[in-house]
Amino acid sequence: MENVLGLVALACGIIIGLGAVGACVGIGLMGGKYIEASARQPELMNELQTKMFLLAGLIDAAFLIGVGIAMLFAFANPFVLK
Repeated sequence: MENVLGLVALACGIIIGLGAVGACVGIGLMGGKYIEASARQPELMNELQTKMFLLAGLIDAAFLIGVGIAMLFAFANPFVLK
C-alpha cells in the first residue's frame, strides 16, 4: 500500500508540474504573438486584447482542472482499497 501511495504522490507532482510548465509556455507564446500583432496593426489592439484574455483564461482553466484531478488523487485516492 505504501508503494501505491508513493506512486500516487509522484503522479500528482508530475501532473501539477507539467501542467504549470505547459500553461506558462502557452501564455508566454500567446503574449508574444499578441505583442507582435498589436505592433503590426495597432488599430486591432482592443479586439486582440479581448481574445488574448479569453485564451489566457482557457489556458489557466486547463491547468486548474489538472490541479483538481491531482488533488482528487491525493486526498480521495481511488487506487487504495480500504
